[in-house]
Amino acid sequence: MSSRNQFEKISLFLVDAKAMSPRHIFIIAYALLSGVLVSAAPSLANLDQSSNSEFQPEKKHERATLLINHFVQSYHYKKTDLNDGLSEKILYKYLESLDPNRSYLIQQDITEFEKHRFEFDDYLHKHELAPAYAAFSVFRDRVDERVSYALNVLNSEFDFDVDEKYQFDRRDAPWATHHEELDEIWHKRVKNDILSLRLTEKDNDEIIETLRSRYTQLGRRTAQFNQDDVYQIFINAYMSSIEPHTSYFSPRASDNFKIRMSLSLEGIGAVLQTENEYTVVRRVVTGGPADLSDELNSGDRIIGVGQGQTDPLIDVIGWRLDDVVELIRGPKDSIVRLQILPDGTGAEGPPEVVALTRDKIKLEEQAAKKSILELPVENNQTLRIGVIDIPTFYIDFAARSRGDRNYRSTTRDVKQLLLELEHDDVDGVVVDLRGNGGGALTEAVTATGLFIESGPVVQVKNAGGKVEVNRDPDPDVIYGGPLAVLVDRNSASASEIFAGAIQDYRRGLIIGEPTYGKGTVQNLISLDQYAEDKDFRLGQLKITIAQFFRINGDSTQRRGVVPDIVFPMAADAVDEGERALENSLAWTTIQPAKYVPYGDLSNPDALVATRTRHSDRIVDEPGFQFLLSEAQIRRELEERTHISLREATRRAEMDKQTQRREEIENSLLAGGDKTMDTDDDLDVDSILLTEASQILADFIYNKHATRTVKRENNKPVTDNTGQSLASESDDGDSETR
Repeated sequence: MSSRNQFEKISLFLVDAKAMSPRHIFIIAYALLSGVLVSAAPSLANLDQSSNSEFQPEKKHERATLLINHFVQSYHYKKTDLNDGLSEKILYKYLESLDPNRSYLIQQDITEFEKHRFEFDDYLHKHELAPAYAAFSVFRDRVDERVSYALNVLNSEFDFDVDEKYQFDRRDAPWATHHEELDEIWHKRVKNDILSLRLTEKDNDEIIETLRSRYTQLGRRTAQFNQDDVYQIFINAYMSSIEPHTSYFSPRASDNFKIRMSLSLEGIGAVLQTENEYTVVRRVVTGGPADLSDELNSGDRIIGVGQGQTDPLIDVIGWRLDDVVELIRGPKDSIVRLQILPDGTGAEGPPEVVALTRDKIKLEEQAAKKSILELPVENNQTLRIGVIDIPTFYIDFAARSRGDRNYRSTTRDVKQLLLELEHDDVDGVVVDLRGNGGGALTEAVTATGLFIESGPVVQVKNAGGKVEVNRDPDPDVIYGGPLAVLVDRNSASASEIFAGAIQDYRRGLIIGEPTYGKGTVQNLISLDQYAEDKDFRLGQLKITIAQFFRINGDSTQRRGVVPDIVFPMAADAVDEGERALENSLAWTTIQPAKYVPYGDLSNPDALVATRTRHSDRIVDEPGFQFLLSEAQIRRELEERTHISLREATRRAEMDKQTQRREEIENSLLAGGDKTMDTDDDLDVDSILLTEASQILADFIYNKHATRTVKRENNKPVTDNTGQSLASESDDGDSETR
């Protein structure tokens, strides 16, 4: 079978919007950042003549490069020439992947590398990888030298009364011009590490031992990089220079990817990434131990891992992501303890320890769920709003293939929940897609079909320019009543297809933040099937092959879906999502599909009135003020690049931050029951959901403001036409639902 035919047999699917960002893959080496450099740089003038180095690519890597070049040039949606312009991008991406915080290499090293900036395209064309390995060898030597320096200064006497600052974020800083400048940078780094641990009340001996272990591990783990690891870093510098969702997985990374995508994974249920020297929780998987514990959140930084209730915590700052994952992963029912810096706290902490019991993350635990909120509108009247939470667009392909008539899928589950909510006499429904990073394309289409008559849902344009319209073939409308869709900055891919179609049909209100903006389609190709030697594993390639377009012709790429009613925290997400990724595809348009908008938004006055009520309400809403204050703290911390090395200043900053948080939390606690859970703890997640439901309730009321809306014994009271508000369609015709 030809490679083209084999490629075309690979099934189309949507991947999690952020989980496999190429930046997160190729900067796996960034977890090594923490060392210091003292010796002169070896010459890179003969970078292409490095065949005598002991660290060399293998034959399988040459074969993989040939295949990757072929697939990228033949099938990638973005046609890109492998030329001098791309060569220069590859070089700088490779340097960024090795030393993104500019803490190892000096300008002399960079100058030597730059002599070859127009040659990496030639190396790739000829499958010559030795220059990339030689460059990594230089980096590895620098790490060893920096580790030696860090260990040497660790026992120095540091004066923590001196008013000086340490620049911990050097991503945009110039490269150090000489070794003495780098020494000074790392002298402050070690001092900062000691001070950070002093602020956690550790004694001096414990601090020295922790940091000695940390720095020693840096050198050891750099030395453990094998040929596959280096190949992955370099090839992903190549891939991400083209487009951010195309990436290569080494055999080891491929295995981890399969485990991560498996719904029966035994672990804690969290997607992790490397950021600076920290392992950061990017997303908590619905239904997993982390989610159920309510103690681990997106943005938390993991700085230590311990096994069981009593084993000591292992410091993992600066570790490779794969190695941290290995520590966290474990058998079902075993306990893992995570030492974290909660999201929104600085490097000074204070840290917290979270104990989680590992468990299987099952499809059932990620399934859609329903709830009902009773919300006031004007004149002391109440409406019942049903909520359907969809964490991901899932389908049990295996069960369906077996012919199991009861196989699980988003569409089947949501249909059942809608029927139950109808039985519960709800006045409207909110579909909650917050944090939903995507899933199966078919489920996004058919789930949309539950709310609309048959028609187009999304358009897909392939690399050849052909546009395919994906349609809902089912004319049945399971739910035709008032509808809202709640989205946030992490709603992506399939979520954007669903929300975009609902908005284009004017079928319901879109509420929340502009979505992630991932409007591209990836295929996963196993390179192993093309290996000349079947004993060699080549890994996998994830490649962008198509782009999504809404039925109105707009792309979801970069801009995402902009809500009809935008929450004020959206301003905090301007530089997040797809628009923040380098080399992401541009927003564009195609011809709209043939469709007729027909939904609830035909009453513009009701929408204006609803927006006004929302704006007026959140001015004094404690929950929203809490979230805005939290966003402000987070923004201030993210904008910081320097930190004081004076202990008194740091302690004062830490106390001020703690006091500030207590004040805004106390303000929230004074806000009433809707911001509290049954244990009198903060229930931040409910703040936005409650407001979205309130917005829908207001919209229903405003749309029918001339009618009497009230409840007696939890049953809707009909107006003088004999129709209940929960069963009236937009054009005034009654429906039986």
